[in-house]
Amino acid sequence: MEKKRIPYFIAIIPILFLIVLLSINVMTFEDALGGSNQLALLFSGALASIIGIKYGYKWSEIIDGISNSIKSVAPAIIILLLIGALAGTWLLSGIVPTMIYYGLQILSPEIFLFATAIITAIVSISTGSSWSTIATIGVALLGIGQALGLPIGLIGGAIISGAYFGDKMSPLSDTTNLAPAMAGTDLITHIRYMMYTTIPSFIITLIIFLVIGFNFDSVGKQNVDGLLSSLESSINITPWLFIVPILVILLIVKKVPAIPALFIGSLLGGVFAILFQGDLIMVLTESDTLNFQSAYVAIINAMTIDTNIVTDNIQLDKLLSTSGMYGMLNTILLIVCAMIFGGALEVTGILKRMAEPIIKYAESTGSLIATTAGTCIFFNITTSDQYLSIVVPGRMFSDSYKEKGLAPENLSRTLEDSGTVTSVLVPWNSCGATQSAVLGVATLAYLPFCFFNLISPLMTIAYGYFGIKIKKLKES
Repeated sequence: MEKKRIPYFIAIIPILFLIVLLSINVMTFEDALGGSNQLALLFSGALASIIGIKYGYKWSEIIDGISNSIKSVAPAIIILLLIGALAGTWLLSGIVPTMIYYGLQILSPEIFLFATAIITAIVSISTGSSWSTIATIGVALLGIGQALGLPIGLIGGAIISGAYFGDKMSPLSDTTNLAPAMAGTDLITHIRYMMYTTIPSFIITLIIFLVIGFNFDSVGKQNVDGLLSSLESSINITPWLFIVPILVILLIVKKVPAIPALFIGSLLGGVFAILFQGDLIMVLTESDTLNFQSAYVAIINAMTIDTNIVTDNIQLDKLLSTSGMYGMLNTILLIVCAMIFGGALEVTGILKRMAEPIIKYAESTGSLIATTAGTCIFFNITTSDQYLSIVVPGRMFSDSYKEKGLAPENLSRTLEDSGTVTSVLVPWNSCGATQSAVLGVATLAYLPFCFFNLISPLMTIAYGYFGIKIKKLKES
């Protein structure tokens, strides 16, 4: 059967269907990010597949496309499982509680959000990974912020803002290398040109966090002494525990891939639990002595299932709990279903068909950049993958930028300003689902406070319309 061109009003039906189902889920279920949304993505993917078959695509082609889509997130799924394991062993070993302990003594509510964004930015620039930054330093900062009485959505926004600023500006970042490759420029030129929009966006973000910090009425500081006392009585707090996170960060800085780095970090967490938290292991395993069996059971349970450290402080008990790899399964299910939907849209040509009319409206420089940014966000929502939100628009608009005499770094900057940073704002995107699971904060709870991620696409669009730092192609 010959493939036919899908009419535009037919091509947008799966997207509209998904929006309707997601809206119903939000109004019907308490947990709008639970299994109901996974099914919404599956049903919408099925509808896209039916449309594809109707217009000449074979089922074997569609299932291959879906398989390739799922395959593309296999590393992310492995990373998610390892993050769950790492969170468990770092809690059992006292690494995260120790970070919270010292953080409570250094950071005050007034400067906490400001400092959090800067700390995560520095770590993310050094590692080139927002995911690793959020899973390690970010988790500890979340606990400190909660202990200080700050809302988790606000804390999550500060953590993510800093981590994604660092991810964008780091030459070690995969997206920072991918964007110039798609646009046709080099890495250093891309980073330098991105500074014009990224640094002002981050400065505005820091100012906002400072203003919020000094105007937020926090009652948590009054209870800090009690929290510190509870931590000291329940866990062996020692600076030696900082060795593990420092080693993990050094591994990533040395360009060790995230998967082995996180695996090593998880194992080291288990080793340090035996060295420093023998009493805690005996309590958790209800054992009279610390031996191989009790240590093994405690470490394996920490990596796989729930671990809860009970203290004399209810507020602290909420911070000292984790669900290991098991806690990541719902997020993995969401990512797989999202990739089924995105794969079906891509292989049937529906995504390409929906994007065609968009390019026609990009006449001026400002409208071209705005259209590029909007397309990146659209692909983050529909394909659930930040890499596709860079790759596909990069290919789509490359010729358009050349035709208008614009240097390729304009395109690469726009791809990052809108594709990389907005992926974490979409609940079913692999980035949004992951960070929500890692931090234990719903995507829609931290979204309003991810000021850097919200400002960045607006900044790049404003530069386009006002003609600020828009580089032209050199004359031949």
